Amino acid sequence: MFERLSDRLDGVLGMFRQRGVITEKMLNEGLREVRRALLEADVNYQVARAFLKRVEERAVGEAVLKSVRPGDQIVKIVHDELVNLLGEEAPPLAKAPVPPTIIMLVGLQGSGKTTTAAKLARRFSREGARPALVACDPYRPAAIDQLETLAKAIKVPIVGRSSSQDVTEMARSAVEEARRVGVTHVLLDMAGRLQADEELMGELDRVKSTVSPHEVLLVADGMMGQEAVRVAEGFHESVGLSGVVLTKMDGDARGGAALSIFGVLGVPIRFVGTGERPEDLMVFEAHRMAGRILQMGDIVGLVEHAQQTIDLGETKKLEKKLLEQKGEFDLEDFLLSIQQIQKMGPLKGLLKMIPGVKDGMLEHADINSRRVRHLEAMILSMTPEERKKPQILNGSRRARIARGSGRPVQEVNQMLGQFKQMRKMMKRMSKHAPNMMRGARVPDISQMTG
Repeated sequence: MFERLSDRLDGVLGMFRQRGVITEKMLNEGLREVRRALLEADVNYQVARAFLKRVEERAVGEAVLKSVRPGDQIVKIVHDELVNLLGEEAPPLAKAPVPPTIIMLVGLQGSGKTTTAAKLARRFSREGARPALVACDPYRPAAIDQLETLAKAIKVPIVGRSSSQDVTEMARSAVEEARRVGVTHVLLDMAGRLQADEELMGELDRVKSTVSPHEVLLVADGMMGQEAVRVAEGFHESVGLSGVVLTKMDGDARGGAALSIFGVLGVPIRFVGTGERPEDLMVFEAHRMAGRILQMGDIVGLVEHAQQTIDLGETKKLEKKLLEQKGEFDLEDFLLSIQQIQKMGPLKGLLKMIPGVKDGMLEHADINSRRVRHLEAMILSMTPEERKKPQILNGSRRARIARGSGRPVQEVNQMLGQFKQMRKMMKRMSKHAPNMMRGARVPDISQMTG
């Protein structure tokens, strides 16, 4: 997400940081490079121009250019203005005083509305709510089947299975059913079109008038750049949006849509889709996103991502075992750790969220995500007894594990050697500093994934 833009801005701002003194000429040259980077990222021209004007007005003057560290001052100004550009802090999603809270998801066909509906339902469910999904798309073949498959995977019900082909009636009957069964959130997966035409807008307007949703969220393809902004303008003028969800931001999205929507529409970006999995939905917060664009990390986002993906019940069991058994750590526990880390996605993506870790540092880093899968395959090739008692793994057993996992014997030996070192470390932590164990919910396996 934003990789190309981040690299360009890091280069320009790095130039400022290296200078002990910055003149207005240097500043102007640097800002021209910032402008070029924004336009290459497909940021709206008017938005980019207004952004640079604000940065220049704040940066020019004795207080900044003659300060002890002018480069750092300019970086802070760029960061602050990026936060303003992205929309500062958006208010929380509306909540109905009397349930259910009704959320309409609108957008063009193929933007990811159905997947986003399921992701939002999963998020609400993990927060203790009782969401339900509604299929309001009688036109697209298999639309209802897709929603049913996703609903089953996240264990969320579907309400309003109306035989009517009228979208307004489908939405109305679903909301009525949701009230009867005690649902807290109703997510209406509305029909889309290949383009925003009058028929679609009229249909959405009728549904909105009938069910009075508390939120109308546009689901837009983040890879569309300025086209996504134009689509958002059309929906906002016709239906009235309360927020935007940008999807496919894990792909080759240049960032233009995210950096332009608030400046053009004044509508906040609520969430960002970063993958196809139900947990791949990130709350959009401007200050955190600005930090990621400027390669300052996003530790809050990393913690939130862990909370959304890691099974806290399993990790609490592991923590309790390590505390009670004085650091006894077997290959079953290690397998659980690996599986929990796999849920969080590629390691390189997670490392980028750590403050101080920049793309350039990871360019030549030996972080092999396949190595994690290899470790899992080797452990799964063992018997339950071997996982509990790794000391019984003699030469013939190791050869069998190698054949079963498709890995060379020396790799099995290497994994067991590294596991032995980790086991010793866990015992030392338990013996000398038991309180440290309480923060080590998932053992660090970074040394074993290189």
